[in-house]
Amino acid sequence: MHSLLDYDAKVLLAWHESLKGDNRFTEFLLHNGFPELAALSRAILSDLDALKWLMDNGYPEFAILSDAIDDEDEAIEWLEKAHCDFLSKFAAACRKDDAAIRWFVDNELHGFIPIIRTIHDILLFQSWDSSDIHRRRMS
Repeated sequence: MHSLLDYDAKVLLAWHESLKGDNRFTEFLLHNGFPELAALSRAILSDLDALKWLMDNGYPEFAILSDAIDDEDEAIEWLEKAHCDFLSKFAAACRKDDAAIRWFVDNELHGFIPIIRTIHDILLFQSWDSSDIHRRRMS
């Protein structure tokens, strides 16, 4: 199983910038041996093709991480049953679970905190967009 702990800090920094919408970093990840992180970034940003790519190309745990970040019960359960402890804690922290955030601090994984904040902000913006009456389609 793959984990975000497998990546060098510089690669995680590029992934963080990709999450923030900087396509130069998404392209960097795609063309420098980290297409899974580019796809994960896009999946977290609600790209279903990227989610499918993760599933089809040997990174199902990252696809499921994206769903767990979105608070999907089956995905959260899958990560726990598969003993993807880090990914499970990461998803919980992105959902603003205080105990999970504390776990990152206690384990001196401070480099993940800005990424967690960015993903939490993405979730907030997605929530706002979905409830914005001006963005709804009328049929």
